[in-house]
Amino acid sequence: MSAAARRLAIRELEAAAQRSALGGLTPAEIDAFMARHEFPIVEGPSITFVYRGLADSVLLQHWIYGLPSSQPFNRLRGTDLWYLIVDIPEKSRLEYKFEVVNGDEHRLINDPLNPHHARDPFSENSVARGADYQTPDWTLPDPEARPGSFDEFVMGSDVLRAERRIKVYLPARFRPSRRYPLLIAHDGEDYLRFSSLKTVLDNLIHRMEIAPLVVAFTSSPRRLVEYADHPQHAQFLTEELLPYLETRYPLIGRPEGRGLVGASFGAVAALSTAWRYPDTWGCLFLQSGSFAFTDIGRHKRGPAFDAVVEFVNAFRSNPGHPSEKLFVTCGTYESLIYENRSLVPLLQTTGMQVQYVEARDGHNWENWRDRMRDGLSWLFPGPLWMVYE
Repeated sequence: MSAAARRLAIRELEAAAQRSALGGLTPAEIDAFMARHEFPIVEGPSITFVYRGLADSVLLQHWIYGLPSSQPFNRLRGTDLWYLIVDIPEKSRLEYKFEVVNGDEHRLINDPLNPHHARDPFSENSVARGADYQTPDWTLPDPEARPGSFDEFVMGSDVLRAERRIKVYLPARFRPSRRYPLLIAHDGEDYLRFSSLKTVLDNLIHRMEIAPLVVAFTSSPRRLVEYADHPQHAQFLTEELLPYLETRYPLIGRPEGRGLVGASFGAVAALSTAWRYPDTWGCLFLQSGSFAFTDIGRHKRGPAFDAVVEFVNAFRSNPGHPSEKLFVTCGTYESLIYENRSLVPLLQTTGMQVQYVEARDGHNWENWRDRMRDGLSWLFPGPLWMVYE
C-alpha cells in the first residue's frame, strides 16, 4: 500500500468513527484495519503511532529535544483505538514508550504493535524508523567475515587504588610479527552489548574499510566521577594501561596509532585525557559528548556536571593541541547538540584535523553504533581507503 493510501486509511477510519450512528466502528472493522498495517505506520515525513486498549488516556513519551516530551493520543470515538501522527524527517530514528493512564495508574510500556526494540544499560525502548532509514548492513553478523577474538585480564591500578578488568579485541589473523593501531573504548562493555561493536569491527576489517586494530574495552564503576576530567583516570589510561598494553601486544607505539573513543561522559573522558597528555593520543572519536559549559552564571544540568563544566570552560579558554585527528558525532535530537556544534569551530582553530557528523537520532547506543563506520574508517583507514602503514 502506498504512503498516500496508508494516510488515507487513517483518515477514513477516523471519519467512519465520527459518522457511525452506533458511536464507533465494530471490533471486526478495527481488526481488519489492524491486519492491513505494520505499526507504527511510516509515510513520508510522518509516523502514525497506534495503541489499542482500554485507557483514560495514552501519551507518547520520546527523547527528541525541542518537542514536547509527552504528547497525547487521539481516541477514535466509540472505540478502544488510539492514534497520534508525528512529523519526523526522513532517515530519522526515534526511541519511545507509551504512557497508558487508567485512573491513578500510569504505566510506561513499549509499543505492543512494534517488534523493533533498542536496549541500553537502563531499559529497553521501542524504535520508530523514519522513511529511508535502514539499519546499516555492516552492523549485522556477516558469515563471510572472519571473527576476531578476545583476551581478558585484570590489572591493578596504583593511581585508582583499584583493580580493573580489561577486555581486548584482537583482529582476525592477528600475528605477533606485525604492528597494530590501538583504540581504547570507554564504557567498553556497553559498546559491545548495545552497539554491536565486535560485529562492527569484524565486518569493517573484513571489508578492508578499517585497518586491523587492537581495541581495549574499559569500564568504570564510578563513571560520572572518573569520566568527568578526573586526573587519576587520565593517568591510569596513559601511564598505566597504555604502557602495559604496549608490552603485552605488538602495537604501533606512536601517537598516530593510538586512539580513544567514548560516548556521552565517555567522550569527555577521552578529550580530557588527551588534553592532559598531549602528543600521546593521535586519534579521538567523540560521540555525543556531554560538553556542558557556561558563558555566564551557573549551569543547569545538576551537580554531576560540575567537574565537566569546569573542564570544558578551561578547554575553551586554552584548547591546546590534544590530538591530531578528531571525529565528532552528535544526534540532532539530543539536548547536547548545541554544545557539540559550538565546540567544533573551536576544535578547528587548533590545527587538528576535525570531522563532524550529525544524524537524525538521539542520545543512544544505536546512534553511536551507526556512526562507527564513518569514524573508524577516517581515523584508522584500511586498504580500501588508503594504505595505513
